Amino acid sequence: MNEKPYLSIVRDVEAFLERHGDSYLGVGWTKRQEYATLRYHIMLEVIRPGMQGPVSLLDFGCGAAHLLDYIKTNGIRGIDYSGLDLSDRFLDLSRSKHPGVTFHKADLLDPEVRLSSFDYVVMNGIFTYRGGMDHESMWRYCQALLLRVAKIARVGFAFNVMTKYLDWERDDLFHLPLDTVARFVSDNISRAFTVRHDYGLYEYTVYVYHRALVDEIPD
Repeated sequence: MNEKPYLSIVRDVEAFLERHGDSYLGVGWTKRQEYATLRYHIMLEVIRPGMQGPVSLLDFGCGAAHLLDYIKTNGIRGIDYSGLDLSDRFLDLSRSKHPGVTFHKADLLDPEVRLSSFDYVVMNGIFTYRGGMDHESMWRYCQALLLRVAKIARVGFAFNVMTKYLDWERDDLFHLPLDTVARFVSDNISRAFTVRHDYGLYEYTVYVYHRALVDEIPD
């Protein structure tokens, strides 16, 4: 049986951890720590205000649980955090840092896997780097995973990809046109989505919700 191609990405990121340790570089981000921190802020803004009690949130591809580090450092309340990853190395690290927090090892593209639902799912960096995967394989992986995540996110979910609005592209990054994402999400998941292209990095983040802020306008 052929290996799942996306597992090559897991190995690449584990190599970053081996090289750089528990840092933003160690999970594959570059440039500055401030840019990684900005991404955590943007991801959490998927949470709509007004829900009673804490919201359950799954950090899909949690890596070293830096999102939870950010939540705790900034005293953010009202979030019941869980993590998920395919890497034992990252899961061992996250569990050692945050004992008592639930971290799942699960491949949602495995039809035998069953996972409970969450109010929100965030997918930070899952679709920005493709390593040695070709563009079409990465897009198929992206579509399959978004459809699966949509089924376990009760309220909504967030993901980011590299923008096409640049004068350069890297072969190991996943640059995806806005209209391609918008058409897929609208046709297959929900018309209630927001695109964040305003925070200054070479990417954009999409928030997808199962319900719009207001009811559908009657005919």
